[in-house]
Amino acid sequence: MRKTLLAATALLMSLGMSAQQAIFDKQNATSPQVNADHTVTFRLFAPDAKSVSVTGDFKPTDWERLDMKRDERGMWSVTTPALPPEMYMYSFTVDGVRTTDPSNAYVNRDTQTLSNIFIVSGAKGDKGSLYSFNDTPHGNVAKVWYDSPQLKMHRRMTVYTPAAYDGKKKMPVLYLLHGMGGDENAWSELGRAVQIIDNLIAEGKAEPMIVVMPNGNPNCEAAPGEWSAGLYTPGHWTIKRQAVMSMEESFMDIVRYVDSHYRTIARREGRAVCGLSMGGGHTFALSLLYPDTFDYYGLFSAAPGFSSVVTDKKDFARALSTETALQQRIARLQKSQPRLYWMGIGETDFLIKDNETLNAYLNKIGMPHEYYKNTGGHIWRNWRIYLSMIAQKLFK
Repeated sequence: MRKTLLAATALLMSLGMSAQQAIFDKQNATSPQVNADHTVTFRLFAPDAKSVSVTGDFKPTDWERLDMKRDERGMWSVTTPALPPEMYMYSFTVDGVRTTDPSNAYVNRDTQTLSNIFIVSGAKGDKGSLYSFNDTPHGNVAKVWYDSPQLKMHRRMTVYTPAAYDGKKKMPVLYLLHGMGGDENAWSELGRAVQIIDNLIAEGKAEPMIVVMPNGNPNCEAAPGEWSAGLYTPGHWTIKRQAVMSMEESFMDIVRYVDSHYRTIARREGRAVCGLSMGGGHTFALSLLYPDTFDYYGLFSAAPGFSSVVTDKKDFARALSTETALQQRIARLQKSQPRLYWMGIGETDFLIKDNETLNAYLNKIGMPHEYYKNTGGHIWRNWRIYLSMIAQKLFK
């Protein structure tokens, strides 16, 4: 009996140690290390590697690769120049193979790509602070399933309700749309939308608002691996199922669900819609399809030429000058006098031409709007900036 008890005890201890391995399996490198002078040191212990580098969005304009140096113990390291306050993404390349940093548990997925993240912050209110979880009242985030009769699907969206939401007082709603390859998790994870809105509300810079982040792929029910299609390879063209209609045309299913399940200001002045890239194209189309439904619009690095309201997908400038239905819809939007029509684009963004074209057209017809151009390209760093800017303009 005693031998049996000892054997059973040994087995349980063995299983327990196996289950707890992740707790004790610590990495032997501190990486990334954010230094007091805002430089950042990366380390990787890889004694058999021939070459190691780190690639990240350290520059405001593009990704940058830094070669790492090996010491006598096999520890590779490199230190960046001083970095401005921001949230950064990076990965390692070891002998030509891209990999994440094993010492950094904080990882984001962007379509098929995994990257580590870190934040540099120097003072309260800077970008790094704005993108961080601070000691402020926090809103709640829910993954909400809803019926979309027009798409004939049960679909999922992410819904943020601010700390002040009590189900009694009506609040305005921001519909926040992702880009191609994204899903309903993109803005809350890559875009830091929850932290941005939490912090701006706490600082008195933004009005308390509900933020709805839907899945903009009308052929999908939810994010990859989180619906019945299984663990497929993420990607915009991976799911071959044909959508019943476009996301823009079915969008009112979302609005109706939100207004019926939350205490909202269910009028035009209580609704805003913003989107990046593909979602910016969706926003452009929504402004033309439902000009009396939303009062605030934000187009971030928008792809207006790929939206459902444009027939000529190859040449947006030609479409604006020749498509009568498109011109009439824009005229109807102008007549509706939205409170804000805001556009943001990086000067090296590959969609800059279409955005410049739309800006010029709106200037030509005299439609009030705001056009913001900064450095950088088609990157999350810019889209976080645009959200931070426009959130302070909404519902005031």
